[in-house]
Amino acid sequence: MRVLGFMTGTSLDAVDMAVLETDGETIEAFGPAGERKLSEPVRKLVLAATDAARGWARNTPEPAVFAEASAAIAREHFEAAEAFLADNNLAWSDIDLIGMHGQTVLHERPKVGQVGRTVQLGDAAWLADQTGVPVAFDFRSADVAAGGEGAPLAPIYHLARARASDFQPPLAVLNLGGVANVTLWPGVGELVAFDTGPGNGMIDLLVQDRGAGRFDDKGNYASVGMVDEGILRALLAHPYFDAPPPKSLDRYDFSLEPLAPLKLEDAAATLVAFTAEAVKLGFQKLQTAPSVVIVCGGGRHNPEIMKALRERLKAHVQSAEDVNWRGDAIEAEAFAFLAARTSRDLPISFPQTTGATTPMKGGRIARPATPRQGA
Repeated sequence: MRVLGFMTGTSLDAVDMAVLETDGETIEAFGPAGERKLSEPVRKLVLAATDAARGWARNTPEPAVFAEASAAIAREHFEAAEAFLADNNLAWSDIDLIGMHGQTVLHERPKVGQVGRTVQLGDAAWLADQTGVPVAFDFRSADVAAGGEGAPLAPIYHLARARASDFQPPLAVLNLGGVANVTLWPGVGELVAFDTGPGNGMIDLLVQDRGAGRFDDKGNYASVGMVDEGILRALLAHPYFDAPPPKSLDRYDFSLEPLAPLKLEDAAATLVAFTAEAVKLGFQKLQTAPSVVIVCGGGRHNPEIMKALRERLKAHVQSAEDVNWRGDAIEAEAFAFLAARTSRDLPISFPQTTGATTPMKGGRIARPATPRQGA
């Protein structure tokens, strides 16, 4: 089937889109991929929803801003896809299924005696009605309700993508989004996956907090800064790094407060080192060491992060583009793939990737009120 996948990450940068022809087990063909930057009003609305989510007590009504943001996010997806399909000589009638991750505004990992919470906003029913195409969504909730982390979810796609490239294990895929996560394909045994620590999210928040832009473009601030080793050690003392995988993080689980005494350049350099050292610590928990690490996600555009990873990891570190992958589209491709698996009632998360006790099917499908003719 031909599936359009959407992804909007915690960087609040863009709606990423990619088309796959897939049955959810193998990839038959790669269709076009692209992005549209989030409009500033929607970005501000998502930030307001995120702020509300961080203060949302359990067992109380959800913040009112969630509904407003969910509607706006769905409209943003629809408008982005309308232009994207037209640019690629496609119509909604050419799409069999949509996979919409939605915008994460809250992710709390489970604790002893308490399941986690995860919220991705986006009105899937409205999108299905507008497009006339079924929409797979809400990929994380079932896993979380079953005691899993609900993240990361891309590992089963990372495996399919590696196999489509005829790669061999042991291989790791490192996604540097707002949070960094790794998938290990060991070759013998099950996939292993977990969040290693911050990706580029803390650096983005730092630059924004200092009024210096949205992100550290090309690592310009970090490249002229000095790492504060004392603050780095304090950041790495967080109990998260001692916890065994599988495990997951929210973008806001680490505070910028320890970096307050540093000038921007030194703080950025310290956070680059923090991201890379956290990945190194994560790799030390793997029973099988990968020989190759493929880096995708927005953080691979920061040369300082890539340099730090190459200095610290024993494996051969390559960017997605080095191996002819579409680095900016991997997660959108992943949710197209997961949508296809959802439609076929196949599992999308696994004990060694999210900590759920059994493979979890996850995801729901919103069907259009008026099905497309011929569908």
